[in-house]
Amino acid sequence: MSKARETLLRVSGLQTWYPIKQGLMRHTTGWIQAATDVCFEIAPGETLALVGESGCGKSTVGRSILRLESPQKGEVLFEGRDLLSLDSTELRAARQRIQIIFQDPNASLDPRMRIRDQIAEGMQSFGIGENESDRTDRVASLLERVQLDATSMDRYPHEFSGGQRQRICIARALAVEPRLIICDESVSALDVSIQAQILNLLRELQDELGLSYLFITHDLSVVKYLAQQVAVMYLGKLVEQGATTRIFDSPEHPYTRALLAAIPSIDPARRGDVPPVLGDVPSPSDPPPGCHFHTRCPVVMDRCRSDSPPLVPISGGSSRCFLSEVAGGSPT
Repeated sequence: MSKARETLLRVSGLQTWYPIKQGLMRHTTGWIQAATDVCFEIAPGETLALVGESGCGKSTVGRSILRLESPQKGEVLFEGRDLLSLDSTELRAARQRIQIIFQDPNASLDPRMRIRDQIAEGMQSFGIGENESDRTDRVASLLERVQLDATSMDRYPHEFSGGQRQRICIARALAVEPRLIICDESVSALDVSIQAQILNLLRELQDELGLSYLFITHDLSVVKYLAQQVAVMYLGKLVEQGATTRIFDSPEHPYTRALLAAIPSIDPARRGDVPPVLGDVPSPSDPPPGCHFHTRCPVVMDRCRSDSPPLVPISGGSSRCFLSEVAGGSPT
């Protein structure tokens, strides 16, 4: 990515592994390599989609940025400050500027609290609003902004549909005036028609408020509409990054090509001659040697089985594949 542009979030060398503990003494016997050497940038007002199959580590990356998980290594620069080095007081203040919307709005909302109180909770915590009356007015405005009736603020979560509950979660995130919102599979549990409505809402809010999004998803079909940049993740590592148009028009990595070919289409010719991905995803607790993708790659070479390919720059992005080196890239 270009170094000349302004950067809101820069993630460098992020590593989050989970220990596997066994026995009465809970000794560490191995590690689940959820995220390894993850690097990307997000500019103000930009959406980066982090995509990959379930279990690839993309949600771990989102949670690690907010330190809901504890990374072992790396740097997460947000507005020029490393979130991984902040103490608890500083981290709490920084979290006002970064919010997260989870996949399941049922689990995200407290069934015992009225919607009014759940949206106002963050405002009260961060001192937003002059008094309770002012915060109530802001709650009403936020509900209307996410296309819900302001008079519904005294209802409880179970009185809303799934799509409406996700709109409430969006309103709650907006209440503390963030600059970056992490959307962790935030439309995947919704019907297709409701997905489209939520995506339209997110795009409108981005245009209106200048928000940035880290959009975590396994569904590439929604990426092209919302994201300007795409980072493709496989078994804990980023395998390709670049502008959305470049990724969709000329994917470089065999895994990216296979993901795109799997998107349903009424045009059989769109799949082209892309060979299918073989087998199942290996366990992140015992990833293959060399290139992690070599056990499933349709164009695997001998060196892929023993050597780990570096991330090399390509036109409009980067790719972690020896074929990219052959094509003229150089290791980063």
